[in-house]
Amino acid sequence: MNESDQSNRETSVHETPKEYIQEVTIGDHPPLNSAIYLAPYDSNWPSHFLILAARVRQALGDKALLLEHVGSTSIEGLSAKPIIDMLLVVADSADEASYVPELEAQGFVLHIREPDWHEHRLLKGVDIKANLHVFSEGCIEVNRMLTFRDWLRTDNADKELYETKKRELAAQTWKYTQHYADAKSEVVEEILSRAMNWPGQ
Repeated sequence: MNESDQSNRETSVHETPKEYIQEVTIGDHPPLNSAIYLAPYDSNWPSHFLILAARVRQALGDKALLLEHVGSTSIEGLSAKPIIDMLLVVADSADEASYVPELEAQGFVLHIREPDWHEHRLLKGVDIKANLHVFSEGCIEVNRMLTFRDWLRTDNADKELYETKKRELAAQTWKYTQHYADAKSEVVEEILSRAMNWPGQ
């Protein structure tokens, strides 16, 4: 990508500003300045989730109101960044003292704090690469994440659409990984619009 392309990417209205990324990130967050590596689906990913989930449940017990494997690693046959995405629901995600120390004792590290976006918190796994997304009970994002996962597990056409778009975008150079995620937003919303009309939603 030439400098003009990079400049245009940074000023896109759909792209998270680097100042915001730096503001919500705990610790250093160096630029990626690279393409995104997508691994072929790995049948070990569900087992990795189970190992991580056991640690979360050991740490939090009943305070873990919901714990799910989400993201592309939870969808059989889909390529993905080899990082296990997990969804954790607690009573109040803003109350870090009620759950973060226990998770840190199990090897997770608090990485992102987003008070202005559903009080989202993200903790990283260390020995097994993972993103543990934490939301409060009743947060609308929880239903969106689960609906998107469940839809792609059942609808092969949209799974193929998502796979194709991900590969197209991953081949490009991105200053931050978040910008790759931002670029996927259009196809995600398109798929969600169909998924939300799924019976039972």
